[in-house]
Amino acid sequence: MPNEFSGETLKIKKRGEDGNRVITVRLQEDILGELDKLARETNYSRNELINIILRHGVNTIEIV
Repeated sequence: MPNEFSGETLKIKKRGEDGNRVITVRLQEDILGELDKLARETNYSRNELINIILRHGVNTIEIV
């Protein structure tokens, strides 16, 4: 079977150079359960949902 990709360069970024950072967050079990429920219902990963929710929060928060 011929290699259809021969001669093409595979370019990948070093891990961690995608604009994201790995952090540790402690969540209450009820919140984690709600996130998992949302993940099942929307077919998003838990990580994707957390990023969506945090982005919304930091863009709409009002400090009074």
